[in-house]
Amino acid sequence: MDTLYFIVQQTMFFSIPLLLVALGGLFSEKSGVSNVALDGMMIIGAFAGTFFIGRTGDTMSGQGQLLLALLLAAVAGLVSSLLLAFSSVTMKANQIIGGTAINMIAPALTVYIARIASAQGTQQVQFNNTFRIASVPVLGKIPVIGPMFFQNTYITTYIGFGVLALSVFVLYKTRFGLRLRACGEKPEAADAAGVNVYAVRYAGVLISGILGGIGGLVFVVPTTTVFNHSVYGYGFLALAVLIFGQWEPKRILFASFFFGLLKAISNAYSVIPALSSLKVPTEFYKIIPFICTLILLTFTSRNSKAPKASGVPYDKGKR
Repeated sequence: MDTLYFIVQQTMFFSIPLLLVALGGLFSEKSGVSNVALDGMMIIGAFAGTFFIGRTGDTMSGQGQLLLALLLAAVAGLVSSLLLAFSSVTMKANQIIGGTAINMIAPALTVYIARIASAQGTQQVQFNNTFRIASVPVLGKIPVIGPMFFQNTYITTYIGFGVLALSVFVLYKTRFGLRLRACGEKPEAADAAGVNVYAVRYAGVLISGILGGIGGLVFVVPTTTVFNHSVYGYGFLALAVLIFGQWEPKRILFASFFFGLLKAISNAYSVIPALSSLKVPTEFYKIIPFICTLILLTFTSRNSKAPKASGVPYDKGKR
């Protein structure tokens, strides 16, 4: 049972960032802007958060410090998403090129800032992890469920589920959600109904930046204490989750846990007796999540339910 508890906990560490970032991509694409810059937004958010944690480690610790770091990561992600929103919505530039540019800028920019901010000129950002919750009061003592979900956990896990519930409510129970979905499906009709398509698309991209930045920090904190200006392609994996989830929050939740489980197994296979006994190279386990991604997308992309206007710049003068 200890092995099962460990795998479930590891799955949470890898699934929640995917869930947050994929939901961010969902808001952007539902508004009509294809966001391939999620990887870069994750890097910028993770850098802002870990830099803050590292610099305040002597005076702060615990959940309060983590929450402030998450807030800073959200702001950093929002600022980076402004670049994509301006190029895609205002300038009507190619959205794929704009997103790719952010992905290229993000690691170089964070390395540069880290070097000039460090007295030793090092680019790595080191921080102390004081955020692990050994056991949630009361809930951690529940048989089976407690050790799985409420021991050796992080507050970010519960934030992730909260964001999912809020996203479902906003998208399907509010006027803003209706307008957002309309702008991604038929922006001309939304405009004719009095909706400011440009403003709604800006909002969708900015929300994706906020969640992308938070997701970057949520990915880094449980897995390392040294940030090397990379999230190892996790932003692109979140895009795969978004596609596999068919742009629906509930399906995205399932896809996040599926890919998170694969990632957890690839990282912790050595503690699984059935896998550790096999004489299989480590590299094989590392590539399993990405191989599965290619296979699943090959089949699921045929029945794509992507917003019809996603990736298409809206020009009010070309109705």
